[in-house]
Amino acid sequence: DTESALPMAAAAALLLLCAWLLPCGAPASPKGVTARLAAKWPATSLLLEASEFIAEEGNEKFWQFLETVRELTIYKKRDSEHSYYNLILKKAGQFLSNLQINLLKFALSIRAYSPTVQMFQQIAADEPPPEGCSAFVVIHEKRTCKTNEIKKLLKKAAERPRPYLFKKEHKFPALNENVPVVILYAEIGTKDFVKFHTVLSEKVQKEEIVYILRHYVQKPSSKKMYLSGYGVELAIKSTEYKAVDDIQIKATNDTTEEVDGEAVDLIYN
Repeated sequence: DTESALPMAAAAALLLLCAWLLPCGAPASPKGVTARLAAKWPATSLLLEASEFIAEEGNEKFWQFLETVRELTIYKKRDSEHSYYNLILKKAGQFLSNLQINLLKFALSIRAYSPTVQMFQQIAADEPPPEGCSAFVVIHEKRTCKTNEIKKLLKKAAERPRPYLFKKEHKFPALNENVPVVILYAEIGTKDFVKFHTVLSEKVQKEEIVYILRHYVQKPSSKKMYLSGYGVELAIKSTEYKAVDDIQIKATNDTTEEVDGEAVDLIYN
């Protein structure tokens, strides 16, 4: 009948109008801000960060881990990042419990030890490194990136000042501390590290030197170091203001004061 047809016609007209203008009831597009916190230093090696985690479990475990990953970086070029990450966890698992492995995964995910690795990198940059050397040693202010020059630099090392050592230094286990200090700057898991490490560890066993290792990467990553686990506050202010007639505002205020004396707050969006 005519009465039932009218509401149906009105509803159809409304649907057509909605389809012509905008989808009816369509939610507004969300306006979100995504923020990422990037450090001032480049991305650091997960292998070096894992070694710092193990170092906190004990100095002996640290050096045992280094022996296990002697030339591990060759897999970094050949395998995918995920496979290389799993390989690091597998090597670390020889010295850590299941609970500690889970903690290591968490530490690597938030890059908790990246600042420590970068600290050693900055110390190496302040030496500075000999040009073109991927690994080098400093023996009482004298530097070289050749293993066959170590013996010569050790001869008069006692006549030169001893280096300053930090709290988090990685010191190879030694019995004699009253000998020259040799600081190796190298990237663990590389051939150059193994070459120096073999020579220096033998000299420690002969009680000829104190052997210190500091992380050093000749060619740092070009990727940015994104950090997590830090609080970031973004203060965003809208600069869009509504045009309001001041005369109307004054009239409204006067009226409000006369009627109930309530204050009026103006909010600008």
